[in-house]
Amino acid sequence: MADSSTSVDQNKKAENTSEPDKKSSKGSDLWSKLKSLKIGFMPVGLWLVLAVGYVLLAVTNVMPENDMLISLGVMVVFSYLLEEIGNNIPVLKSLGGKVLVVTFLPSFLVFKHWLPDNTVKTVSDFMNNNNFLMFFITLLVVGSIASMNRKTLLKATSRIIVVLLLCDVIGSLVGTGVGMALGLSAYKAYFFIVAPIMAGGVGEGAMPMAMGYAAILSGTTSGDIFGQILPAVMLGSLVAVVCAGLMRKLGEKKPELTGNGKLIDDESDKLESLKTKGGEVSIEKMLMAMVMAIAFYFLAVWFNYIIKTYLHFNLPSPIIVLIVLMAAKMLGYIPKDIAEGGAALNTFVVKGITPPLLFGVGVAQTDWNKLIEVFKSPASMIVILVTVLAIVATAFISAKILGLYPVDTAIAVSCCSGQGGTGALAILAAGDRMELMPFAQVAVRLGGAMTVTVAIFIMGLVV
Repeated sequence: MADSSTSVDQNKKAENTSEPDKKSSKGSDLWSKLKSLKIGFMPVGLWLVLAVGYVLLAVTNVMPENDMLISLGVMVVFSYLLEEIGNNIPVLKSLGGKVLVVTFLPSFLVFKHWLPDNTVKTVSDFMNNNNFLMFFITLLVVGSIASMNRKTLLKATSRIIVVLLLCDVIGSLVGTGVGMALGLSAYKAYFFIVAPIMAGGVGEGAMPMAMGYAAILSGTTSGDIFGQILPAVMLGSLVAVVCAGLMRKLGEKKPELTGNGKLIDDESDKLESLKTKGGEVSIEKMLMAMVMAIAFYFLAVWFNYIIKTYLHFNLPSPIIVLIVLMAAKMLGYIPKDIAEGGAALNTFVVKGITPPLLFGVGVAQTDWNKLIEVFKSPASMIVILVTVLAIVATAFISAKILGLYPVDTAIAVSCCSGQGGTGALAILAAGDRMELMPFAQVAVRLGGAMTVTVAIFIMGLVV
């Protein structure tokens, strides 16, 4: 009996001592999970410190003006949190959800005055006064092209121009035809809906198009026309973002249709995947690539001034950078060290700058009023949707015929229906194909210039 009671007591003691062990084990598991949580690339603890600092500045209204660190900090606080939200919303995450949330939710918050005024002013001043988007595009274009095989670059560029021409023609015909079928006139459908979608954005597309139209149409101003065509540009870009997300999902399900950031399959292409590349990154080589990007941009700004002053022709600086860089790469003038640094630079730009920049675009450069204006006309909405789908489908099919990867080509060329550089950023981010920025710039700038020129020329004939 004594032995029996002793063993029972021992068992009770063992149970009592095991309960605290279980509790401590659960506590340590919970702590481990909390420590492993991340907001973007940041441990949640680091993000919380940043968020607390932002809240203190915003609530006490001591947000300094023209402070780059403050502006970037605000953009980082919101952008990576919104990106996490977009990545975890069912269905939406497959449609480029993180880009839609990071870009368009801030625009809505500004519209509803749900973001503090000092936050909106800080971000807007930074985006509008520092040309941050151009900084991003220049570094991304240089990083992409510098790390690309020159033979592959030549093949891909020549073929994507053919695809772009086909998309412009077929997109115009399909969009105008659908507009007429829905009761719109061919004049209204093409000049005020279809052509603006493919004009290459706002500043270098819709704006000169409006000025050209105003010069032809008597009794109207470019401002009036600009207000009419801007909603089509905005919604067209949104549709293209969703299409890019769908293309990305298609590439995941059918890997044979995508090059995961490459347009063409070439055995001589030694470009290493920026998404899977591991190993040591040379900071010195990356800085060399960055300095080269700045040097090319210096030259581009100077050439742009000379061309506008003496030839009275505007060739945008991004296009000059693109042309000079592609020529240098094709001729073999870019050293191997800079090419390797270009890959690292590209990775840094994509991971470190894209989300904050998207948030800045949403706050400062995406007008929610203009975006929802087009929803008042179901016919216009359908024309916009069909036009962008026609562009994507044409790019997809023609890419297969020309030996390009259909998914990547469709994503790159669909940037011609975005809001210029901001649209290309959102579209490529939704498709997870930021490596294609050089080809997106070809689609935006070249495609936009062709569309604006043709639209103004045709209007001059018919009016």
